Amino acid sequence: MDKVVFLPRLQRERDKFELFINHLGFARQLTMNSLPGRLSVKDLLADILSREQFISDRLGEIIHNESYAPSVTHSALDDFQNKFGYPDYESPLQDREKLNHLVVYKYKNVALDEVIAQESSAYDNIFSALEIIPEKQYLNHDLAHRVAEYTYKPYRRAMLDIKYWLNSISSESK
Repeated sequence: MDKVVFLPRLQRERDKFELFINHLGFARQLTMNSLPGRLSVKDLLADILSREQFISDRLGEIIHNESYAPSVTHSALDDFQNKFGYPDYESPLQDREKLNHLVVYKYKNVALDEVIAQESSAYDNIFSALEIIPEKQYLNHDLAHRVAEYTYKPYRRAMLDIKYWLNSISSESK
């Protein structure tokens, strides 16, 4: 997908996600472990933040012509997470879809509004980087697919989980 088509799509997906999160408000329930898997909305946002940080850093490497190689050993995978603070999501050893509990633990004592601010900043970095990456590099690095994997696909998964939780709350109160 060309960058000129992808950027507006990415922003539309982001707008939908922000609108959804804003409708939830900052209620105490957002930090309570009430979602499937004993997770909170904050945990899902921390997971999204880590994915956006991952792709934001990879975009920075592309801009600076630095190379990135996915971790191929478990020790390299652990070293990567220790160095960057998030998993190597493109490693064949890492389950891309699965929420990483080390990320959840990392943000356990961070305020919800701080997680949201960091996540918003990571998204802004992604969008800014995409705007300056030349089309040829954008296509060569398959950035439409890669960025979607770490932005709006996790947004959609999180929104489904949250909607499920909200529906269960509303059915319990009837």
